[in-house]
Amino acid sequence: MATILGIDPGLAATGIGVVRGEGARITGYGFGCIRTPAAAPTAARLELLFSRLESLLRKESPEAVVLEDVYSLAEYPKSAIALGQVSGIVLLAAARAGLPCHAVAVREAKLALTGNGAASKAQLAEAVRARLGHPEPIRPSHAADALGLALIGLARSLPRLGRDPSARGGARRLHPGTSPP
Repeated sequence: MATILGIDPGLAATGIGVVRGEGARITGYGFGCIRTPAAAPTAARLELLFSRLESLLRKESPEAVVLEDVYSLAEYPKSAIALGQVSGIVLLAAARAGLPCHAVAVREAKLALTGNGAASKAQLAEAVRARLGHPEPIRPSHAADALGLALIGLARSLPRLGRDPSARGGARRLHPGTSPP
């Protein structure tokens, strides 16, 4: 059995999803969101995220972390900067815990979970809910995204690969149907 932590990074709200199981067999899951106060300085928000992530990593003891890869939209360049800062915090927390951290592109996650790389957020959330057999919509949507990332990590057997010391230290980009080197 393995435990994978999925993270959908965001400065206002970081989605968290934990999945336990082996391959396609899920034995347990949990989800939530770490929120930061909008009025607080960015450094304080990042520190809050970091301390909560460290605490979560100690509590859940995952074998690997999977996070959404950084992306940018031309119309929201400042969002990409904040996303990069939060992703850095996630990478640091994982590295301090000695865990491999794998990045998955949004389009790739949608393709893996729904069969359509251009799926909507609602379609992705429904695919995750159906895969887990969760009785109601998963809220907030950031948590559904994080659960999807954790499911991808579990399906790709990341923990087994993560035990290789050469696989530690930094994010590794995952490609569909492959494992990190």
